[in-house]
Amino acid sequence: MAVTGGCLCGAVKFSFPEQPLGSRVCWCRLCQYLGAGSGTVNVIFHREGMTVSGELRDYVSTADSGNRMHRHFCPTCGTPIFSAAEIRPTVVIVRAGALDDPEIARPGSTIWTSAAPTWACVDAALPQLTGQPPPVL
Repeated sequence: MAVTGGCLCGAVKFSFPEQPLGSRVCWCRLCQYLGAGSGTVNVIFHREGMTVSGELRDYVSTADSGNRMHRHFCPTCGTPIFSAAEIRPTVVIVRAGALDDPEIARPGSTIWTSAAPTWACVDAALPQLTGQPPPVL
């Protein structure tokens, strides 16, 4: 069953033919910017078979992990949709809020807890890493 989603204004739509490889909450400083102060919930998909309609803008930055990242967002409403690390071209990371069904984004871990503010809500039931985990693929 395909996984679908899009942006707030509906100008961007996407689809993946397979279920995600995993999901995690990230508290790195860059994700705090993307999440307006919170961590982000990031869902990892195989890029193969992904379809996207609508215009996306790309902001390139270097993540706390040292990876060069492409962050794609809707230029109309500003919704952050995808991130992709140049070092892992076979996967794409989707912001859970952009999914039509965010229930499939249940996180399996929390990463970059060392960068989280003291008031961050970190689920004690999830495995926690202070920095960057090994790649999913």
